[in-house]
Amino acid sequence: MTTQYKKFTRLIAKWPLDSTKGDRDLGKFIRDKVKVAFDSKEKQNLDSELCNRQYNSLNKLADNHYKNKYKRKHSSTATGLTTEECNLILSNEVLDYLKEENKGFFRLSTEHVQYKDHTPVMLNEALKHLNPKDNELYIDMTFGAGGHSRKILESADCRLITLDRDPVAYEKAQKLAEEYPNRVIPLLGRFSELPALLKAKEIKQLSIDGILFDFGCSSMQLDTGERGFSISKNGYLDMRMDADRDPNQITAREVLATANEHELYKIFKIYGEEKKAAKIAQTIIQARYMIKNIETTEELVDLVNSCCPDEIRLDKLQRPQSNATKVFQALRIFVNNELNELNYGMLLSKYYLKLNGRLVTICFHSLEDTIVKRHIAGNIINEIANPVPLRYLSPTLIQNQDTIDKFLDTPWQAITKHVEVPSDEEVERNPRSRSARLRAAIKVK
Repeated sequence: MTTQYKKFTRLIAKWPLDSTKGDRDLGKFIRDKVKVAFDSKEKQNLDSELCNRQYNSLNKLADNHYKNKYKRKHSSTATGLTTEECNLILSNEVLDYLKEENKGFFRLSTEHVQYKDHTPVMLNEALKHLNPKDNELYIDMTFGAGGHSRKILESADCRLITLDRDPVAYEKAQKLAEEYPNRVIPLLGRFSELPALLKAKEIKQLSIDGILFDFGCSSMQLDTGERGFSISKNGYLDMRMDADRDPNQITAREVLATANEHELYKIFKIYGEEKKAAKIAQTIIQARYMIKNIETTEELVDLVNSCCPDEIRLDKLQRPQSNATKVFQALRIFVNNELNELNYGMLLSKYYLKLNGRLVTICFHSLEDTIVKRHIAGNIINEIANPVPLRYLSPTLIQNQDTIDKFLDTPWQAITKHVEVPSDEEVERNPRSRSARLRAAIKVK
């Protein structure tokens, strides 16, 4: 008993009292328990195996054993483990076992099962502006995991064309077509391939009642390390949304291996708005000639971090953000030709929507939103969103009314007075929605 008493006395010394915590003070709680135990008549129980286990557990907590074992990282989860470790522990086999053992307790709601791959952003707002009606035809130009498409089909007895350039998304669209027979037409391709795809289905211009765009990268792509989109998961720098559908399409690692310094600088500066674009481009070239080509996401993140020593960047939620975020965005946009495809998609909307047809767009960064905004405002030149914000560069130049009307002519009438953003509740529930910007318009001519 004397040995146990000395052990617990040393343990108590590691837990100082904290009067500010009141009844929640762990130090006081342990002292009270030890006092009751040693004042008890049944002191022989102090030598039990249970008592030893409790002492060892408390001692590990007092020595910060778990804090040292599972050190926190930017990529750590709330448990202190990395995402990969969590996935290993909570594998599908474990989850299936839990479901079988706890059928009445462990249940996944229909909503979570339905959208487990991707949580649709601003779903209610998009449906409100699209306003699906029975016997009408709509296009979801960015199918992804089908969250928006499913909701459109549920809200009205309409037909839906789904388009996506990702073969994985196309497979999901085919399954959705099986769930809703004769109502879904799944298409595989980019925006620029849509006219040929619609022609094959005998769908003509001015025949669509509503079009929805959800630009950017889907969670399915970000959460698959092998595809090279993710900063937190290591994999080869691929970043092709089409996957292997087009073998001639260049990958991100091929861009880093072949582009010269000035070309890399322009990619990072224009598409990523990266303030250290010049230094990062120079470092990539130096690494290429002195060490090796940058081939994995982890190597690129380490290289960018070496160009930004002791720099802490925060996202819009004031959370730590990787220094490589904008570089990854720039490479993804360049590899997939996203801005040109977006511009072409907006033009197609003008030609395929009926009069009074509705257009809804969800963008995730200023480059996308600027193109959409200028198309809706009619600020385009030769079917391309005007790269110069001000049409009239000379303040002394006087234009006649016909010229001004021609410049400002637009087939769109904005539904939303200002750009709409997700609610605080949605951002808290789905942090990836924090950058979303929704615009909606009606085709009036």
